[in-house]
Amino acid sequence: MNSEPPYILAIDQGTTSTRAILFDSSAKPVASHAIELRQFYPANGWVEHDAQEIWQATLSCCRVALKGAPAKDVAAIGITNQRETTVIWDKRTGLPLHNAIVWQDRRTADRCRVLKSRKWEAKISAKTGLLLDPYFSGTKMEWLLDHIPGSRKRAERGEIALGTVDAWLIYKLTAGKVHATDVTNASRTMLLNLRTLQWDADLLKLFGVPLQALPDVRDSAGSFGETEQSLLGAAVPIMGVAGDQQAAAFGQACFNPGDVKSTYGTGCFALVNTGGKAPMSKNRLLATSAYRIGKKSVYAIEGSIFIAGAVVQWLRDALGVIRTSEEIEALARTAKDAEGLYFVPAFTGLGAPYWDPDARGAILGLTRDMGAAEIARAALDAVCFQTRDLLEAMAKDMKRSGLRAPKALKVDGGMVRNDWFCQRLADLTGLPVDRPVVTETTALGAAYLAGLAAGLFRDTKEIAARWALDRRFVPQMKASGRNTLYEGWKLAVKRVR
Repeated sequence: MNSEPPYILAIDQGTTSTRAILFDSSAKPVASHAIELRQFYPANGWVEHDAQEIWQATLSCCRVALKGAPAKDVAAIGITNQRETTVIWDKRTGLPLHNAIVWQDRRTADRCRVLKSRKWEAKISAKTGLLLDPYFSGTKMEWLLDHIPGSRKRAERGEIALGTVDAWLIYKLTAGKVHATDVTNASRTMLLNLRTLQWDADLLKLFGVPLQALPDVRDSAGSFGETEQSLLGAAVPIMGVAGDQQAAAFGQACFNPGDVKSTYGTGCFALVNTGGKAPMSKNRLLATSAYRIGKKSVYAIEGSIFIAGAVVQWLRDALGVIRTSEEIEALARTAKDAEGLYFVPAFTGLGAPYWDPDARGAILGLTRDMGAAEIARAALDAVCFQTRDLLEAMAKDMKRSGLRAPKALKVDGGMVRNDWFCQRLADLTGLPVDRPVVTETTALGAAYLAGLAAGLFRDTKEIAARWALDRRFVPQMKASGRNTLYEGWKLAVKRVR
């Protein structure tokens, strides 16, 4: 290893894998290790993870990434994570009491419908910036407390902990000494008041979640305790925490109002910085915390698509039309023009701006001369069309807030290594697509937050100066062509709702 300490260790715990990346003091990745994560589907629309598996994979990834760099040379750890996924565990034993309920899970759709019928959505949105949907953690926590015998009473006595994946990992890494989360993860629970950035008493009462069970809410850059010495070979301070999409925006240097990024992982998430005042979307998007550093809060509006890279995995695992995810680019390039063919991947409902938990996936417009290549292209097109859905809603919200419409789209995540996809994204959205040199911006953002708190970076200006463009993809399709295709997409979505 040629680089010099101090190092930053970033933990990126995602929906399909767990990864640890070791960065040097200039934020250059020098070692990494990843482990795939199993998904469990116990019922239609239900998605779970084994929280203990997440913890063991995290520990293993950290230990492998630290080979050749002693833990005493690590200045700080940053954690980023799949956000709304909810864990419940016994504080005494540190063991989970149920599988983690994943953000994609729709088991609480009926509960959300009941609350909507009782006119709760407007009240919840006014407090949290979120919409009433099974996506968020509040109804997941309620479901766990309702279905694990005696758990609510135990939670009231302070014996049980609830939290998102970041809180679970902090608890395990500190051997139970710290139960904390950061503002970005807390803002996705449907239990946090977005203006005060504190747990909201009315919402805790509504969902029956005891305050004693919830983590402390802290800044995104700051102290979250130290790792138990025996785990990594030294007590390493945990100094940065952010949900995956906020961490990606931080890694993409979206520090100014109007800066927008879109991340393409399991899902797709577009996020625009709206500055220091908590916003309110009027176009079925979400208001959320972007980060808080030194008690200075920055907010964002976000659009969430549930299925992006997951549709590529489906083509690989369920249909077998590709052997590896990387093969989809070559297959899509061979597709014939297939006017009228649309793939709506609503496997777990539709996210923004539709918020329809009951929608289900469909391939529409098939003819006899179409095959795997055309379906593969339609699957990638669906991600592009969904991105345009978000950008159009976002532009309306930005105009209301006096922000300029985005001039370009910063992208990151596993899918953007695919050149054909990036060009197609530019063509179907009409925006230049900017791919940075470092596309693993989620882990990079966590490293930056930890590095800021540890004093390795002066401020966000220094971080912004490190952002580097790999390639810009400029739209080549005529506006009339892209608009015609988009109208067909909207009709296809209408048919699956």
